[in-house]
Amino acid sequence: MLRSVRRAGAVASLLALAAVTAFGGAATAAPGKLKSPSQAMAAAAKGGSGGSGGLKVVAEGLNNPRGIGIGPDGALYVAESGSGGAGPCIPSAEGGETCFGRTGSVTRITRHSQQRVLTGLPSLAEDGVAAAGPVDLGFSGWTGYLLIGNPGGGAATREGLGAGAGRFGKLLKVDLHGIRSVADFPRFEDANNPDEGAGAQPGLEIDSNPNGLLVRKGARYVTDAGGNDLLKVDHKGRISVVAVFPPRLVPAPPGIPDLPPELPMQAVPTSVVKGPDGAYYVGQLTGFPFPPGGANVWRVKPGHDPQVFKGGFTNIIDIAFDKRGRLYVLEIATGGLLNTPPDELPVGRLVRVNKDGSTTTLASEGLNAPGGFVLGHHAAYITNNSILSGAGQVVKVAI
Repeated sequence: MLRSVRRAGAVASLLALAAVTAFGGAATAAPGKLKSPSQAMAAAAKGGSGGSGGLKVVAEGLNNPRGIGIGPDGALYVAESGSGGAGPCIPSAEGGETCFGRTGSVTRITRHSQQRVLTGLPSLAEDGVAAAGPVDLGFSGWTGYLLIGNPGGGAATREGLGAGAGRFGKLLKVDLHGIRSVADFPRFEDANNPDEGAGAQPGLEIDSNPNGLLVRKGARYVTDAGGNDLLKVDHKGRISVVAVFPPRLVPAPPGIPDLPPELPMQAVPTSVVKGPDGAYYVGQLTGFPFPPGGANVWRVKPGHDPQVFKGGFTNIIDIAFDKRGRLYVLEIATGGLLNTPPDELPVGRLVRVNKDGSTTTLASEGLNAPGGFVLGHHAAYITNNSILSGAGQVVKVAI
């Protein structure tokens, strides 16, 4: 339980982490016995109606689909965190084991086809659920950039998984010359720890899990959900700090014994975009206890402290602006990660922030643990069932 109160660094594992807390511990996975939270969530999704609520399914059969973008060819590209593999394995938040495999990938989607165009990427998962692996992507012309998440901690975590896990926590450049590493975020966290482990338990101050990517001319910007910061990668691969997001005290959730009245909640930034005013905007998942209404969208002007642009959201997983300058926010769990009923996936929603500051919910029903979205062709394309292997989707919402 103590570990679940620390900073929620590995965004891909937060749902499993929340499930452990809500269920009161991991169950034994065996025939005729209780399922683990991971298995229960997978069963719930496979029995669900993924295309309900006005959603049109445009791709399915994906493995932990997360970030999504539109390539220079007009096709959709999805970062799939994979389904883990046979090992090596390390302990999981649920009390079991998460195992390594090269099942991460990138899928290209057009009106007529769906094809994995990049495979063999690192993945770490328990029973294929809540994988750590490829999390986001973007393009600069015909050059692609792919962000790989890190399974928590610093570089030592991936090193314990063997040589094949060396790409965890890195930004990769993909072009006609092949794939090469551009930046190493766990190494940067080891050397710098920009948030100084604020709010973390002793011994757990180092934590890196890059999750959101913005590709701009001459630079890439990354939100490190574990490090609680926004980082810039220049054209030579040098990493610098743009902003650090501090923890804040929130009331302890009811029903969990031995907690103080207030807890330091980690920020857990998940996504970054550039706004119409030239500033950077960052969406916040929040860490434990994931309070409903506790997530903000920050406005970041380099050289200044982050300012709250719009609050009142819950567990933000992605954000974007449309061509009219309106902000769109995707929540992975609108009711809060700790409040998802047993054996169910959290239900998210896509929200538009209107010019007058009011909000409009564009989609909710059928959005099961959505993982990312992109705007284009008068629609939002959203990755759905984003923590499941084989049951992941891309759904379309007209806007």
